[in-house]
Amino acid sequence: MDVMGDKATLLETGRFVQPADREDPGAAAEEMRHRLAAEAGDVDAMSVLGSLLLRRGDLDGAESLLRAATAEGDRAAANNLGVLLHQRGYADEAAGWWRVAAVAGSAAAAHALGRHHRERGDEPAAEYWLRQSAEDGHTLGAYALADLLEHRGDVGAERWLRVAAERGHREAAYRLARALDRRATTERGERPSRAEHADDNTKTPADEAEQWYRQAAARGHRRAALHLGAILERRGELKEAGRWYLNSAKDGESRAACALGFLLRDAGDEESAAVWWLKAAQDGDGNAANALGALHAERGETQTAERWYRAAMDAGDVNGAYNLGLLCAEQDRTAQADQWYRRAAYAGHREAANSLAVLLLQGGDAAGAEPWFSKAAEAGSVDAAFNLGILYASRDDESGALRWYERAAAAGHTDAALQVGTARLRAGDDREAERYLRCAAGGGSAEAAYRLGTVLDARRPAAAPPALGEPAAEKSECEEWYERAAEQGHRRAQVRVGMLASGRGDVVEAARWYRKAAEAGSRNGAFNLGLLLAREGSEPEAALWWTRAADAGHGRAALRLALLYARRGQLAQGQRWASRAVDLGPAEVSERAGRLREALRQELTA
Repeated sequence: MDVMGDKATLLETGRFVQPADREDPGAAAEEMRHRLAAEAGDVDAMSVLGSLLLRRGDLDGAESLLRAATAEGDRAAANNLGVLLHQRGYADEAAGWWRVAAVAGSAAAAHALGRHHRERGDEPAAEYWLRQSAEDGHTLGAYALADLLEHRGDVGAERWLRVAAERGHREAAYRLARALDRRATTERGERPSRAEHADDNTKTPADEAEQWYRQAAARGHRRAALHLGAILERRGELKEAGRWYLNSAKDGESRAACALGFLLRDAGDEESAAVWWLKAAQDGDGNAANALGALHAERGETQTAERWYRAAMDAGDVNGAYNLGLLCAEQDRTAQADQWYRRAAYAGHREAANSLAVLLLQGGDAAGAEPWFSKAAEAGSVDAAFNLGILYASRDDESGALRWYERAAAAGHTDAALQVGTARLRAGDDREAERYLRCAAGGGSAEAAYRLGTVLDARRPAAAPPALGEPAAEKSECEEWYERAAEQGHRRAQVRVGMLASGRGDVVEAARWYRKAAEAGSRNGAFNLGLLLAREGSEPEAALWWTRAADAGHGRAALRLALLYARRGQLAQGQRWASRAVDLGPAEVSERAGRLREALRQELTA
């Protein structure tokens, strides 16, 4: 047989034919020209006309032409004859012609032959022919080889994915991006920083992944568009993220429609969000169904919410059962809440296990709650670890409680960090207490901020009052923490801030904080505000605040009132408040108030 020619214009791009293009006069004239040449015995025309008929679906007309051209040594015709026979169901005969074409150098035939062997389970033969196709520059061959190698866990897969991606194969670009993305995730703790990469112009795996996602998405790959949108959203580029989510969602990617819904919700467009969630939920996206359920639950439309939560559950999203449990619990449908929590918990939903344990604990079943708390905590539920700490503490098992509090605190639980910090304070370990209190205070705990302030305050050397004309000292760190707690409404912190301000000579600031504390019910705040007002000459108003403090049980405030009324000559009133101060204490106040009461009694009976 003569050496076969290579007709690049023939059907050498893939194993399966493409649908025929719409007929136009120029194409018809071209076909007629090839037909006339083929009838005159032109081998090239036979091959081209056969490929045209094959593309159109005229297998009978194509077969005779392709066989004739193949017999004359045309390798493109041999490849296309293999395609035709494969379509007719003669896979082995098709493979024979692909082999003929592949041996003659057809990369497309080598690709088709490699695919054939892989379907038959002959991976060594498949790899041989696919590698030949890939090395001859066939894009689909490179992609198929990469797929085979990746299936076997061969590190060489990435190289061929890259080759196919660089030649415009969008699925290869997507899969290359996924591989780089996974590598970036596993190497996140070890890889050099962006600044270090900037010095040598080397891209990080994450940067490369984004580049290939972008290329695949630009070619219409909807999952690539979804991943690109997620990358951009994490980076805060919400407008571009939304554009890629939209492209992906329009192409039918339900996860993109769901993500777009959340993006719109966060932007305040709840109605548009609901439209995209509905589209995604109708396509079977459980996350979108849950989002719709939550939206309707917030509006008080509980029946509709329940319907969507059930849809999420039917879609295989265990969050649906958990959310049904929450919905039932809010409506005091305890038995149903128990049922749905259990269903989610048995499926491995850790927060459902924690919620089930809370439900059991509220019902008085501490023994039944503990295993669920433990299961949730072991699965990583921070709240469950904290709740176990509370459970152990209720049994006076301080070491057990501390162990679980520490575990929750290590995962960032603010209240747990406060409990550990408080325990460390009781044990006298101020340094360790400070570490935990800083964590809790940084997480927003007003009590932790106050306690941290007291720890730092105790270490602070006593400051002498500023000399006349000198500026007051700057605020210390302890005062900053007191202020943070005070701004959150912590009454004792408000009193401390007031005292520190008063110590600096800032009477206005001190009065402001004392008043805040007093109005919130702090008897110390009311007493100190009274002292401040009395020093400023506002004794009548001071008496009002001392009265409020004394009525709340403040002994010193009662003594101040007794002295005030005694000075005014209102002895009976003074005696009454002195008696009250004796009862309230503390000891030195009781002793002094007792002497005053006796003096007033003698004065009244004289």
